Amino acid sequence: MEIDYPYVLSDQEARSRLELLGQYLENKHGIRVTWSDGARARFSGKYLLVKIEGELSLANSRATFKGEDPGFLLRGRAKDYIQSKLAKYLDPKTPIAELPTT
Repeated sequence: MEIDYPYVLSDQEARSRLELLGQYLENKHGIRVTWSDGARARFSGKYLLVKIEGELSLANSRATFKGEDPGFLLRGRAKDYIQSKLAKYLDPKTPIAELPTT
């Protein structure tokens, strides 16, 4: 499964916002997010019945998530969830202080 999400922020601000998303995912769902370098993070865990395993990379104003396909029945739910979180955390209209971590 692959999700490509464009953003208009600087790569540094996008990373800062996605670090907050990582905190939220770990606190709320137990999904572990570990950054391997300035532009790549590994996701590992579950949301409801959906196993989320993969890597998120930032480059050229695009966030790309590549992960295990949860199968036909759950693919839509997994994609919708990841895309909605990327949309929320990478929205420049939302102040970084208003992004939840719990």
